[in-house]
Amino acid sequence: MADSARTPVIVFFAPTATGKTALTLELFGRGSLFDFKDKAEILSCDSQAVYRYFDIGTAKPTAEERNAVPYHLIDFVEPDRQFGLGEFMEMADSLCHEIWSRKKVPVLCGGTGFYARNFILGSPKTPESDENIRRQIKERLAQVGKESLHAELKVIDPVSAGKINVNDEYRICRALEVFYASGKPLSSFALPEAPRKQYEFLTLIFNRDKEELYDRIDRRVDRMFDEGLAEEIERLKSMGYAKDTPAMKAIGYSEFFVEGLSIDQIKEKIKNDSHHYAKKQYTFMRGIPGAVTVDADDVETVVALVGKFISSVL
Repeated sequence: MADSARTPVIVFFAPTATGKTALTLELFGRGSLFDFKDKAEILSCDSQAVYRYFDIGTAKPTAEERNAVPYHLIDFVEPDRQFGLGEFMEMADSLCHEIWSRKKVPVLCGGTGFYARNFILGSPKTPESDENIRRQIKERLAQVGKESLHAELKVIDPVSAGKINVNDEYRICRALEVFYASGKPLSSFALPEAPRKQYEFLTLIFNRDKEELYDRIDRRVDRMFDEGLAEEIERLKSMGYAKDTPAMKAIGYSEFFVEGLSIDQIKEKIKNDSHHYAKKQYTFMRGIPGAVTVDADDVETVVALVGKFISSVL
């Protein structure tokens, strides 16, 4: 039997268009033919699916799919508010323990590798928060803006600045706080090498041949346009959301604000940007202890691994 003091968590990781949502429903949904039907709840590990109203371009699970199995961390953030790693970690931790208290297994499923890796390994061991330094940085943020603080971070810690989006106020402020509290850049603090001890993980990384994955991405983008992605952009603009809105920075939305592009050119840019993003996401998951890479179509192996894990914890 598994250690009862540790919360079991299944991690399904793969970039967009790999087929993980369909597989998750096949395994755990109301119509599942497997023994672990209705024994799990899904935590979305997608940095853009959190935003309300941004539906087609984020490829969120449909209402029907969400009715088939409980989903969390979708559609709860206003598009003009920045949502980042710190908030994700806090909410995911709380939800995992809440789900397990109902004797259901939390399944972290998504393609934001940065979130998944940090959730599994935990954040780097950085200095304790200094309330005085934090307050001063927040005051400066209000005075000079996030762009100025991000530019400052580029000077003192270019590695971290290269990884932090200019709109991610939380991570910009935290990186500056670490530097001014310790005299060392945040990037000098190593990520833990072992999974967090409060969890027992089964981590599956779904793999597809690169050309096959790119083809699936391209077909998904075509479907997005068929479903009305361009019309969704216009609707969001009419609601007051613009180029600088945090949710508009995502692939599938930001391309509409590149001047001089036709609709066909926007579509091709979304495809190319999605290819690059998919490749980048896999790099975050390299070397995760205990992670198993499986072919995305190898349902038999996935079922065996998930079944063994669930039977050991329930």
